[in-house]
Order: sequence, then C-alpha cells, then structure tokens
Amino acid sequence: MVSDINNRIAALKGELAELEAQLPPPVSPLAPAAFPDLPVIDGVRFATAAAGVKYNNRTDVMLAEICEGAAMAGVFTRSTTRSAPVLRCEEALAAHSEAPDAAGKFAILVNSGNANAFTGGRGFESVDTLRAGVAAALGCPADKVFTSSTGVIGEPLPHSRIETALGGLVAALDAGQSRSAAEAIMTTDTFPKGAKAALELDGVPVNIAGFAKGSGMIAPDMATMLVYIFTDAKITQSVLQQILWLENASSFNCITVDGDTSTSDTLLLAATGRTDMLVIDDFADPRARAFRAALQGVMRDLAQQVARDGEGASKLIEVRVSGANSSGAAHRIAMSIANSPLVKTAVAGEDPNWGRVVMAVGKAGERADRDRLTIWFGEILVAENGWVAPSYTEAAGAAYMQQSEIVISVDIGLDNGKATVWSCDLTHQYITINADYRS
Repeated sequence: MVSDINNRIAALKGELAELEAQLPPPVSPLAPAAFPDLPVIDGVRFATAAAGVKYNNRTDVMLAEICEGAAMAGVFTRSTTRSAPVLRCEEALAAHSEAPDAAGKFAILVNSGNANAFTGGRGFESVDTLRAGVAAALGCPADKVFTSSTGVIGEPLPHSRIETALGGLVAALDAGQSRSAAEAIMTTDTFPKGAKAALELDGVPVNIAGFAKGSGMIAPDMATMLVYIFTDAKITQSVLQQILWLENASSFNCITVDGDTSTSDTLLLAATGRTDMLVIDDFADPRARAFRAALQGVMRDLAQQVARDGEGASKLIEVRVSGANSSGAAHRIAMSIANSPLVKTAVAGEDPNWGRVVMAVGKAGERADRDRLTIWFGEILVAENGWVAPSYTEAAGAAYMQQSEIVISVDIGLDNGKATVWSCDLTHQYITINADYRS
C-alpha cells in the first residue's frame, strides 16, 4: 500500500514537472510596462514561423526583408569560438563594405533554440543551405542573407525544419510585425525587447526601431544577444558602420549579467534610405551627430532591457565609476564591480555590504588608492577616506537596498576617467534556469 502511494506521488510529481516545463517563465519584475509601439520602417518587412527547432507550440524563426539600396552595418562577438552564423555574417558584412552599391535586397534569418555553434563543418553547411534557400525564396543574393542562431551550443541545427518554413515566411512578410519578430527570437527571455526614436534630418521625419533578445551569457564584447535595428535614414555604409561601432561601446558593451561571453552575439543595423533627404556620407556631418544621438538612445534602452531581463534577476544594478586614470580603466573597474558574484548576491539579499565593492575595485587590476575611494549607494554617502563615512548608518543602507533599481557609485580619486555599466543581481533562480537549460 505504502509503495503504491509513493509510486503515485512520484508519478504526479513527474506530471507536474512536465506541465511546469510547458509554461512560459514568469515575466521579470524589472520588465517595462509594455512593448513599445514600434514605427513601421519603410523598406523593411517581417515574418515569423513555428518551425520546431527546439520549442513546441511557439514561433522560433524570424525573417526580415530589407529593400534594395539599403546600407547594413554590424558588430559581432569577439569570442574565439564564435559560431558558423557569426563567421558567415562577418564575411557578408565585409563583402558589403567593399561593394556597398551591389544590387539586391538584404535578408536576415534568425532561429532560436539552437546556437549552431561548435558544430564543425555541419554548422557552415546549415548556414549555407539556409542562405541559399532564402535567396531563392526571396529573390535576393545569397551573400546578402545574414543568419543568426541562438540557443544550445554543440547540437547540430535541424535546418531542414527552417527550410520547410521559408515559403510560408516569404508569403507572410508584413511591415507591421516587429513585435512578433522580437518574440520569435527569444530563448530564456521573459519579455520581448523593443525601442524606438524619432528625429528630423533635413526637415524630414526619420524613424529608428529595434528589438533584441538576451537574458543570460551576457558580458562585454557583446553576449548571447541578438539585436536588430532599422532606420529609414539615408546614410552610407561606412558612416553607418562607424556610428554603430562607437555606440556599441557605450551600450551593449556596458552590460553584464554573468560575465560570460557568447559564441553567437550579433548586432545588425540597416538603413533603408527611404526618406527624402540628402545622403549622410561624412561622419563629421552635423546630421550624423543628430542621428547618432537618437541611435544611442535606442541602443542604451535595449541594452538596459537585456540587463533587466537577466536570468533570475530581481534588481537592476547601475554602476558608476569616476575619478579613474582613464575611461578604459573606469570601465574595467565598473565591470569588476558589476560582475562580482559577491556584490551581486549582496544586492539580491538586500545587504549593503560596501566592503564587497572595495574588494571588486581592488581586483580590477587598475590603479586605485584605498584611502581615496568614495562610495555611494544611490545618494547615500557610504565610505570616504579609506573608511566608512561618519554620516552613514546601516539602517539607511539596508533601506536603500530594498529598491528594485540600485545605483552603486565609486570615485577612485585619481583622475577624470569615468564609465557607467548596468547589471543585475544574482539569485538562486539563475542556477535553476541554467541547471536545466538543455532539459
């Protein structure tokens, strides 16, 4: 009798686990209130499909069609084990930069659930097969097809499932499907991430719209992030590339969730040129500065949304470092703090342990003087002159740590270098998510 009851309990637990696995993860408490109403970008259309790459009953493939005459810029992971899709994207971008006026429209094909990384020659076979399939279905050159894959590393991509979906994807292309596109590229994300900006160039309205995915394996040199941004501005490829490279340094390369850099991160920016304006062909053009400022807002918004959706995150952490020897030194110190498991778990536990911040500054390998450090939690002065500030109280620090958004500021007291980065706390849920990732 007891054995039968135990067996029944075990069976019920198994059934419950299967049902829980089918449920979407709870939305991050740090998520924005809603996905933004992204503007339609003239010259761009999207479609999604449920190809069953890994997930059942959800879209997992996204196709974007970009008009002929567009300019494409990109930034990719610097991982030495980057995936076949990333390597092919690098080749495609290099070819485009050498012949920016080559005929043919562009396409972006993305799948979630499988990273197609560490898959040997089969990885390139999958990418090349899919590029050829998109080219045939969409009527564009294969070398203008950019592919991205995100998900489990080391498993062959079942690209035939995506091939089967290509005809339906092309037939379903629609300029107003940006939210569906953002949802299709998610893996452990708990919400789709979108951002937009509007400005005037030459008195003509210009729009920028983008979406991203990313939740774990997030660190500098980008991460397991896929980011796609579109604008109708008219900009040459070389200027667009320079702007993107510079703004990436102060946005996506300034976030970290867990210190791990992915094999698959990809950031693409397409400018369709469908506005009635003179082309921006000089980086010194004042219009380039205006466009760059608007793009910066979009990229930082998306980057911070990725940090807000860090796996298991309950708090957003902003780390500000000033007074360092250089901006590079400030960035490295800030990332040392933001990546510290001890700092991140202290924030998760709402413990105002400023000693862990001191530790993280010291381990960064940059010049620092303990007795010149000044530390704040928000507006609260915590430490100065090598010791706790006379005005600081543990009660004030503990009360501040109960907030959902935490700012840690450190002045090194040496020079004018400064940097700001964003991270999140480290909770037990991060372990839960990643321990079961391949299940």
